[in-house]
Amino acid sequence: MTAAEYPDFKNHTSLNMSSSCTDVNCIIYSVANVIIFVLGVAGNGLVIWIAGFKMKKSVIATWYLSLAVSDFIMCSTLPFGVVQKVTNEWIFGRFMCKFRYFIKLLNMYSSIFLLVIISVDRCVVVMFPVWARNKRTIRKAVVTVILTWIVSAALSSPAAIFRDIQDKQKTQCKRTGINEQSHFAIVYCRFIFGFVIPFLIIVICYVIIMRKLKFNQMATSKKPFKIMTLLIAAFLICWLPFHLYSLLRIRYKEFNFVKILDLFGVILANANSCLNPILYAFMGRDFKRQCYAVLSNIENAIEEEEEGQEGVQGTVVNTDEESISSAI
Repeated sequence: MTAAEYPDFKNHTSLNMSSSCTDVNCIIYSVANVIIFVLGVAGNGLVIWIAGFKMKKSVIATWYLSLAVSDFIMCSTLPFGVVQKVTNEWIFGRFMCKFRYFIKLLNMYSSIFLLVIISVDRCVVVMFPVWARNKRTIRKAVVTVILTWIVSAALSSPAAIFRDIQDKQKTQCKRTGINEQSHFAIVYCRFIFGFVIPFLIIVICYVIIMRKLKFNQMATSKKPFKIMTLLIAAFLICWLPFHLYSLLRIRYKEFNFVKILDLFGVILANANSCLNPILYAFMGRDFKRQCYAVLSNIENAIEEEEEGQEGVQGTVVNTDEESISSAI
C-alpha cells in the first residue's frame, strides 16, 4: 500500500493517530474507569447476591439491594465511555447514546435518593424504635424503592431526549436540540435536587442520630460517629466536584481548571458507585457475617477439592435485622 495508490491513506493514518489515547487526561480517565468498572461490578454483584438471595428479607436488605442494582447498572455502562474516550468517537449507535446518558443520570438520582432514604430510615429507627419495629415493613420499603426509581427516571429523561448522534468527520454522541436557557435550568435543577437538598437531609439525619446516641449513651465506642463522618465525607467528595464542574462549565468551559475539574469530577462521581457497597453494605454486621460465610464456603470447597473429599457443605449464617446501634 502506497500513498500514490491510496491518496487518503496519509490523512486516514494521521486521523487514527490523533484519536489514539496518548494524552494524560485520556489515560487517567480510562485507567480509573476500568478499575471502577471491575471493583463496582464485583462489589455490587456481591451485594446483590447476598441481599437478594442469602440474607433474610428485611427493610435494610431492600435498601441495599436497590442501591446495589443502581450502582451495578451504572458500572456496567462505564466501558462505553472508555471506548468513546479512547477512540474519540461514538460507535454504539443512537439508542445506546441516549440509553447510556439516561442510565448515568438515573444512577445519580436513584443512588443519591436511596442514600437519603437509608439515612432517614436510620434516623427513624434511632428516634422512634417502637414505632419503627411495628410500622417498618418490607412491602412499604419496596413501594418506596419503586417510587424512587420512577422519580429518578422522570428527572433523567432530558438526558435521553436531548442526546443524539452527530455525523461529521467522526460520529459523536452530543447534546442537541436544547437552547441555552433550558440547559441552565437542567444544570441548576440537577444541582439543587441531586446534591444540595439530599446532602442537607443526610447531614441533618446524622446530626440527629449522633445527638440521640450521645444523649442516651447508646454508643459504647466512637466507631458509629466515625462511620457517619466517613459517609458524609464520601458523599461530599464524590459529588461536589461533578456539580461544580457542571455549574462552571456554563460560562468558563474553556478554562484549564474547569477541564481538570471535569476529569476528576466525572471519575469521583463514577467512583461513588463502587464505594457504596463498602460504605453502606459491608459495614453492617449482617453483611460481614454473610461475607465471612461465603468466603468460608469457598475456602472449604477448595480444600475439599484438593483433598478429594466429598459431601461437605458450608453453612450460611442467617441473622435477624440489625439493632439500633448496629444499623448505623
